[in-house]
Amino acid sequence: MELRARDRVPELTGLLTVVALALVFGAVLGVIPRAALPQAPAWFLAAIPHVNAVVSVLAIAVILVGWRAIRRDEVTRHRNAMITVLVLFATFLVLYLYRVTLKGPTEFPGPATVEQFVYFPILGIHILLAIVCIPLLFYVLLLALTRPSSELPGTNHPRVGRVAATLWLVSFALGTVVYLLLYVLF
Repeated sequence: MELRARDRVPELTGLLTVVALALVFGAVLGVIPRAALPQAPAWFLAAIPHVNAVVSVLAIAVILVGWRAIRRDEVTRHRNAMITVLVLFATFLVLYLYRVTLKGPTEFPGPATVEQFVYFPILGIHILLAIVCIPLLFYVLLLALTRPSSELPGTNHPRVGRVAATLWLVSFALGTVVYLLLYVLF
């Protein structure tokens, strides 16, 4: 199985990306039926944005730890950091998709001028980067899972990983700004 997956990283990346984006767009656009999910208490749904903000800040820190580790040739520490940030990202995504499926996207509560000239551009860039990150993350993850770490420097993993990590950092940071605009400033 490993050999087959090893030879099919681009195809698997495409398949996983399509499935992931279908889930995200299905939740955001209301395609996933609310009745398909168990209903959580209101306090739980209200806590999700705050929990996700903490998860995002932790993810930023862990990405930086992983980046620093690989620059110091600390492969095990890098791998552990990247696995941790993937778990944080999955946690964020599951909570976000659960909440948005049940409640829909959050309306911006601030002034229309701030919404138009600050909130929407930041949100748009955040969403675009998050979408672009998904195939990059699957690609570097699949490369890492299908090869011994000694082979990874000879693959696209380092190059694509740098791009993915950079975009992921910016996306998490902008997501945190979106949170601050929605729940702290307004």
